[in-house]
Amino acid sequence: MAGCCNHNARFDGVSADYKRRLWLVIAINAAMFAVEMGAGQMSGSQALKADALDFLGDALTYGISLAVIGATLRTRALAALGKGGSLLLMGIWVFGSTVYQVFYVGVPQAEIMGVIGFMALAANLISVMLLARYKDGDANVRSVWLCSRNDAIGNVAVMIAALGVWGTATGWPDLVVAGIMAGLFLNSAFQILTQAVREWREEEAHAHAH
Repeated sequence: MAGCCNHNARFDGVSADYKRRLWLVIAINAAMFAVEMGAGQMSGSQALKADALDFLGDALTYGISLAVIGATLRTRALAALGKGGSLLLMGIWVFGSTVYQVFYVGVPQAEIMGVIGFMALAANLISVMLLARYKDGDANVRSVWLCSRNDAIGNVAVMIAALGVWGTATGWPDLVVAGIMAGLFLNSAFQILTQAVREWREEEAHAHAH
């Protein structure tokens, strides 16, 4: 999920074909963010809202990755700090709104959750297929592909939550999945911020040495 989106390694020799595919994946992620956030509001599902934010995070992350191709380590570290910060805010928002829902538990509409979860899964599988040719590239290229693959796993979790909501007629399965996703956001943010700070310091040390 968003946790794998750490794109700080050098991006060597990106082909025009790869960039085109990445733009297409960015467009798919942005569109699914809008669809899922609307459906999350309509159905009252926290898991759908969390997954929508994951799509938004990926679209922004992939965009930043394109923007900083070939940039200095310091620029890429700054970009990573931005990514980590946005993930942290997403995690806090999902966690906070999930806690709020725990005290105000309405039952989400399982049918909407299931249908949108399936659409999101299809969107991520298309992204995986678009990027599959480049899955064995450098760390930057590979992490983009892994992100889409892991997102597909997240969509399966949303569909399991929908099944749980339908089977139990309670909102708890939805809240559990949303809570897990919030934890993943926060964990990812911590990892990305830690690496970004380390790379920034390395660049500073390198600059002072010269």
